[in-house]
Amino acid sequence: MGVAAGRVAIDDQNTHPLPQDPALAAAAAALNGAGYWAELLDSEFRHAFTTDELRLSYGGALGRISVPLGAFYFGPEATQARLSAPGGPNTVEHQRQQFAKLGSWALADLSGGRDALRELVDPVLREMVDDLPAVEPVSMLSFATRASGFGSSQVTAVATAVRVHAADGRLAGTALLYKPAAGMATLATISAGGDLGHFDRMKQVARAARRPAAILFADLEASSSLSRRLSTAAYFALGRRLVTAADRCVVDAGGLPGRHVGDGVVAFFLVETAGSESAAARACITAARDLRLALGHVAEYSGLTTADVVLRFGLHWGSTLYVGQIATPGRSEVTALGDEVNEAARIEACATGGRALASKGLMERLEPDDATALGLDPDHVTYIALADLATTTEKARRDAPAIAVFEV
Repeated sequence: MGVAAGRVAIDDQNTHPLPQDPALAAAAAALNGAGYWAELLDSEFRHAFTTDELRLSYGGALGRISVPLGAFYFGPEATQARLSAPGGPNTVEHQRQQFAKLGSWALADLSGGRDALRELVDPVLREMVDDLPAVEPVSMLSFATRASGFGSSQVTAVATAVRVHAADGRLAGTALLYKPAAGMATLATISAGGDLGHFDRMKQVARAARRPAAILFADLEASSSLSRRLSTAAYFALGRRLVTAADRCVVDAGGLPGRHVGDGVVAFFLVETAGSESAAARACITAARDLRLALGHVAEYSGLTTADVVLRFGLHWGSTLYVGQIATPGRSEVTALGDEVNEAARIEACATGGRALASKGLMERLEPDDATALGLDPDHVTYIALADLATTTEKARRDAPAIAVFEV
């Protein structure tokens, strides 16, 4: 189904209808399917299509922004829609920068010349019309542009305008493609080892909020003696292999790795991404078991025995965790605050000998199907309080003595 030339309101989260023009429709389908940041304008510089990825990026935590299909791209309605968006070119300065680069293209496409363009553009752009060079647009043009990112950050992007022609040579419109300013080699390096599902989960926690989740803590036993025994380079390689294996197991189970501190591992398995409390609890236990199995390979590649590479695991449930992403120019990581985070650390410290201790709060989230898949029966489990464990620590006895745990 195509969109007509007139104004069409899109106020929900659906993908835009394809333009009626076959050439624009083909371009829109290809760009949207490939996940590009892109906008399609018709032969009179009116909004014809905006890809889902661009609308999501401009909308941030609010989801896909609304775009006034059929409105003149530099007109009041389209300009105000961009200015009101959480992200993207949402300042007057951004609008003027883009108009300075593309205004001549709009002038060439409109009948009526500068007077017609002056009547159509938003008032913040009107004074610029007389200064636009009257040139025939080239087939492609790229220029740097600035846009608002999450929060108050400013993002540099590269915009590429491409003329779209029909099979008979007729001008169908213009495609505006955007990409981060980083080169493709840099982007490939950043994303090559990534998991697409993990990237989506990270995007969901861009905005911090209360999110119930299963918590996994793990730490390397006897790390001090290992660090003294191995060369610095060998110990660094061991740590790198360990966190790589840990992140792989967490991501494969649908979790979010948290901050790496020394030899420690922390991860969160959110109900909102897992689908249910039971699924989140199952994913947490699965990740711990998978990581335990992976330790054999870590030890082998490090020239060690399995007895040298032993992790303690503490698994807990957080009903009131405050979880979000912290993004800075140098890193992006997920963190969580809440008493249950500290309690999970206390459970882990008591799990000496490579055990995985799960709290009663986590175990009793498991529904029968998930429990059976794990080979567990939460209805017939005997728990023990941390204070009663032979391996309890002073901090556990002080901070969380009554937490009941079971070895999984």
